[in-house]
Amino acid sequence: MQRCAVIGMGPIGNNHATAYTSSPLAELVGVCDIIPERAKAAGEKYGVPYFLDAREMLAALKPDIVSITTGGYEYSSDHYEPTMQAFEAGCNVLGEKPISNDLRHAQEMVDTAARLGLRYGIDMNHRFTPAARQAKKWQDDGRIGELLFCNMALWIGKFMPLDSEWYHLKALNPHSVNIMQYFCGPVKEVACYAMKASGRDIYSTQSTLMRFECGAVGHLTSSYDIKRGHPMERCEVAGVNGRLVFEDMWREATLYPAETYLKEVYTNPVFDGYSGFFDTFKERIHTFVREVDEGVAPEDIDGSGREGLEASRIIHAMIRSVKEGGATIQVKDIVE
Repeated sequence: MQRCAVIGMGPIGNNHATAYTSSPLAELVGVCDIIPERAKAAGEKYGVPYFLDAREMLAALKPDIVSITTGGYEYSSDHYEPTMQAFEAGCNVLGEKPISNDLRHAQEMVDTAARLGLRYGIDMNHRFTPAARQAKKWQDDGRIGELLFCNMALWIGKFMPLDSEWYHLKALNPHSVNIMQYFCGPVKEVACYAMKASGRDIYSTQSTLMRFECGAVGHLTSSYDIKRGHPMERCEVAGVNGRLVFEDMWREATLYPAETYLKEVYTNPVFDGYSGFFDTFKERIHTFVREVDEGVAPEDIDGSGREGLEASRIIHAMIRSVKEGGATIQVKDIVE
């Protein structure tokens, strides 16, 4: 049984806490938030001690796993300090995406976990679904063959004022970039164009060309300017033997083999399937708890901190490309 705690008790932190309470391998032992009202409300909701200081909670409760679900500037500037405190306390950490808005901090977080032999995961929950896993199995079974291209699209309507003109690229695209990496591996170079839609002061829609280290090419489109439709998310991966598509995280995955006009389809079942977005959090968090409980090696964690770092490195390369008028940027050159 893994003793688990959550730092940052906004809506996402409550998702983490709720997921821990439903895991047969986890016990939620405490919550923390710098806002007294939120900390108190969460403590009372889950029937656990609540704290206003992370170090105090870590020393008092000695959890095995800590979720870092803080926010901050660009939705991630507050991840660094509590993550490092949790590592110093000997805890495995499941962090929220993006890993950090500062790549130097992100690199230090990943390096610290590796040095201490601790497990570090990032909540890339969009691909912790049966549909995504079925699509990956088709790929691993050789059903699409040598990779040719990957096209990814993700859009949601987000119209409130945001604190940075790069917020959309940094906060939304860790999901989409990680899905592309999941199927095609590391990204070698990118070229990105972005626009500020009417009335917006952020780059709210972007389009990026990618070349993967394996030689395949790809394209990513994302937007905060479209009211959510169907699908809101779509990934298409093609190889010499066929093509696969999965939509809306868990709704459906389809394989189109090249040798036949027959296709294979996984459809989320009406009963016993995913019923809402929270199920993706639950599965991602339960996976991390299970991996810690089973003693999975830190370097083998599914959705690792290193994956989160590399997704953010790609996004920072996209931002540099926008600043340079759509220039092609080598991802390996991005260090901050």
